[in-house]
Amino acid sequence: MKSEIITGYYQMFNCEESKNSNLLKSRVFIKYSMIVALIILIPMKLQAEKYIESEYFIQRVENNTLPSIQDRLPRKPRVINVKEPGKNGGEIRMFIGRAKDIRLMVVYGYSRLVGYNINRELIPDILEKFEIEDNKKFTLYLRKGHKWSDGADFTSEDFRYWWQDVANNKKLSPSGPPNDMIQNNEPPIFRIIDKYTVQYEWKNPKVSFLNRLASASPLFIYRPAHYLKQFHIKYTSEEKIKKNNKSKRNWAAIHNKKDNLYKFDNPDLPTLQPWFNSTRPPATRYIFKKNPYFHRVDQNGRQLPYLNQVKFSQVSASLIAAKAGAGESDLQARNISLKSFPFLKKNEIKLGDDSKYKTYLWKGAKGSHIALFPNLNVNNEILKKLFRDVRFRRALSLSIDRELVNEALYFGLASESNNTVLQESELYKEKYKTSWTQYDTDKANDLLDEIGTINKDSDGFRIMENGKRLEIIVETSGESEEETDVLELIKESWEEIGIKLFSKPSQRDVLRNRIFSGETMMAVWSGLENGIPTRNFEPRELAVTSQQQFQWPKWGQYIETRGLSGEKVELKEVQLLNELLVKWQNTSDQKLRKRIWQDMLDIHAEQVYTIGIVSGVKQPIVVKKNLKNVPKDGIYNWDPGAHFGIYMPDTFWLE
Repeated sequence: MKSEIITGYYQMFNCEESKNSNLLKSRVFIKYSMIVALIILIPMKLQAEKYIESEYFIQRVENNTLPSIQDRLPRKPRVINVKEPGKNGGEIRMFIGRAKDIRLMVVYGYSRLVGYNINRELIPDILEKFEIEDNKKFTLYLRKGHKWSDGADFTSEDFRYWWQDVANNKKLSPSGPPNDMIQNNEPPIFRIIDKYTVQYEWKNPKVSFLNRLASASPLFIYRPAHYLKQFHIKYTSEEKIKKNNKSKRNWAAIHNKKDNLYKFDNPDLPTLQPWFNSTRPPATRYIFKKNPYFHRVDQNGRQLPYLNQVKFSQVSASLIAAKAGAGESDLQARNISLKSFPFLKKNEIKLGDDSKYKTYLWKGAKGSHIALFPNLNVNNEILKKLFRDVRFRRALSLSIDRELVNEALYFGLASESNNTVLQESELYKEKYKTSWTQYDTDKANDLLDEIGTINKDSDGFRIMENGKRLEIIVETSGESEEETDVLELIKESWEEIGIKLFSKPSQRDVLRNRIFSGETMMAVWSGLENGIPTRNFEPRELAVTSQQQFQWPKWGQYIETRGLSGEKVELKEVQLLNELLVKWQNTSDQKLRKRIWQDMLDIHAEQVYTIGIVSGVKQPIVVKKNLKNVPKDGIYNWDPGAHFGIYMPDTFWLE
């Protein structure tokens, strides 16, 4: 618009009619000079008034140590129409049970290239927009002027650096790009279109690409190149890298330690999240400060997040519910179970008008709140043979009194169920929920007798073919009394079929490593992350895709490393699941996608690879009374949902 007006001014100023009239020339000059001034200067004034500067940053802006707000925001920030627009200021406190939980701020902050809205639809967030062609070509458009938390420009160079210098560098990524970037054993063609546009193109449809970018633990396909190049041998000598970091480790180890956008444990690593970590571990309290360059604003032009700071304090997980009930947390769900709800409500009511918090109940959306995972890759050959026999898995499921578990631990509010999709999903069928879940120890005993390799000793416990008593050790992360309580109830019912159960608590990382190596017989964990999928969510949880799947970790490792480690899938039904997944990935036909989902769910219902207990368990949410915009009714889920993330904590504010 400006250029058109200025061009018009010059054309008229030099037109034939004006050549013979100095007066006309003067009038034209004055007229268009005024128009040009209005076009150029007034928008500058409007732009300056468009956004509201936070008091948190005013002093730094006045001291010229921080640019003004219009120079910190992208040219087109993401505008959030907040239901109850707030004001900037204040901080909230939260508890974590272990130091690694500081990464929850990346989960809760939920700043993603694309993200889910509350209707589970994918929309641009960090991106200004995206374009998809045949689910094969994805063009991503960045917001011009968007900056990292340290003020450096966020551009296509950050995508190039990750793809070329990290994902495809054998020292940093020995297995090559992550599996999420591979389709039919081929990576995409990566293109830089311009400073603010990148493109990824696969030969076959890659329908899960955007979903992975939007997940709670996302696929980060970019890095702060300006920061990480100082640790990369391509840009800095290894001698200098080691010297500057006072380390004897090789450059790749140093780079990988510095480069962790998800763990959030490097305060020097720039971020695009609403708050950045200002505390270097180890510590027991972590302070996350407002990102001055965050890309979202509310409808009034106030930059988000509203809150200046979020504080995480690390305490024993077993104490968190009590501390929340004492009003020491302003927003808490982590390490609080439904068991604590009566205590929290009682304390809330007891305090009356002086109560510092409210307690909401959000619905859980996992396929099973708690599930058992027999390790089909266990090192013990006798147990491996038993766990891979579907009759054994069915017998274990039939001998769990789910109604007793529901009444004793969940006030009868949960739903006794397999580990499967919930009733709210379009894919739901009643048989997915009920197959092999009826409490029937007679039928379970018949199945065990049918196997033929298990006999009972004089004490009524079953003996394996090696003469030893059949004892199953179920390992837990040691973070939840709830898991232990569930196992105690299962222990009683399993004794009726002659199986001895022992529970063994450990630490989360220790548990995972034991599972990955085949040392664990069985583990207890939550079920399907997404219990309310549509046909357009990739059914990757139902196939072998990751070593994080506790029922077949070595098969998952084989898939993740593309055969470099782990074990090849040996069961035909499991192989069929992977074939169905590939079939789903290569079609956009809506009817076929739904049929594939349900074929996979049918297999799981019959094969009982995981043993669900109950689903639909409510999650208590403790919320400070004057903390606004936290929904009273919500869905508490990891992916999709990112727990609080989908409800945008950057819009929460203190009244």
